Amino acid sequence: MTLADLYRDLHQHPELGFAETRTAAVAARELRAAGFETTEGVGGTGVVGVLRNGDGPTVLLRADMDALPVAERTGLPYASTAVVDRDGQAVPVAHVCGHDVHVTCLVGAVRELAAGRDTWQGTVVAVFQPAEEVGGGAQAMIDDGLFDRFGKPDVVLGQHVAPIPAGFLGLRAGPAFAASDTVRVTLYGEGGHGSRPEASVDPVVMAAATVLRLQTIVSREVAGGDTAVVTVGAIRSGTVANIIPDDAELLLSVRSYRPAVRARVLAAVERVVRAEAAASGATRAPEIVVLSSYPAVVNDAEAVARTRVGLAGVVTDQRVVDPGPVTGSEDVGVFATAAGVPLVYWLLGGADPGAFAHAATVEEVREVVGGLPANHSPLFAPVISPTLEVGVAALVAGARAWLSSMS
Repeated sequence: MTLADLYRDLHQHPELGFAETRTAAVAARELRAAGFETTEGVGGTGVVGVLRNGDGPTVLLRADMDALPVAERTGLPYASTAVVDRDGQAVPVAHVCGHDVHVTCLVGAVRELAAGRDTWQGTVVAVFQPAEEVGGGAQAMIDDGLFDRFGKPDVVLGQHVAPIPAGFLGLRAGPAFAASDTVRVTLYGEGGHGSRPEASVDPVVMAAATVLRLQTIVSREVAGGDTAVVTVGAIRSGTVANIIPDDAELLLSVRSYRPAVRARVLAAVERVVRAEAAASGATRAPEIVVLSSYPAVVNDAEAVARTRVGLAGVVTDQRVVDPGPVTGSEDVGVFATAAGVPLVYWLLGGADPGAFAHAATVEEVREVVGGLPANHSPLFAPVISPTLEVGVAALVAGARAWLSSMS
């Protein structure tokens, strides 16, 4: 199967975190076909392939596999129409973050590295990770003995497709992706009839006031030179128009780079939530739970310099650009931290280069990027070519920058 056909197949068959059984089976099939020692079920649905090729460094190449509960609206002939049952509800699923690109590119890299093993020495560990979107997949694989069972690498490498021009790579030393905290807030009121709000404590109004006040945290409590994001992505409360419910639930996404900023923002979230509940006359304290948390992605400067040489050989040095800090988050850094080794994680351009035809400056390119559907949008759709070709070549070149050459 060609990589383009494999990508379309994966795109049409998305699976949510820790349920990537079909995707994992595809990854395992491809690893075995390339001659990798293959283990399935690592950390749930994770797959690990190991290709030992003499003495030399060990390089871990990682791709995440899970999709998102979003209805795709790209209109593509291979668009996802998948719907799954989750918690008794029909939920649409789509690869609107690009993890299908990541899987396809790692499959292509596995094929090329296996075919060219007479030119390098060392060990390649290919990790197909579950559940990046819910923040638990990398840790689950580590907890399942990833490094005890398959050995510790000398470096962790990976990439994430993004709406920058296909044919470009985004590489940044230091903090590259933000830390992420997902927080569930439950506000408790006292339900009653919609016609008699005075006899109740309305959690919907409480939630609305809380959402508005939360938006002041970044604008009024985070210094201008720091970066943070507080997004309320979901509000759940009530069933019908004429009943005031007993409670309301908010789901928050908090992003930051520096630990001190993270601590300050999370403390402010708790303070605002409790204050708004008190102001509303709630008779029960709100519940605040951090559902998932993972640190910022920090690329090792020396490792970036070494890997950059290989990446520049794929797209030219002028097309390896510094994208600036990305406020999106990734748990790939958990692998490097747990192993105590450097991380290099870059952006893979996936946007139609034609959209940038009239962009002559960096600022104009940024403006075009800002107008394109971003990751997690129901309209997000990377172009197949040259995205896949560059993505495969980048992973191979990145690995070769660390593996020993054979003369």
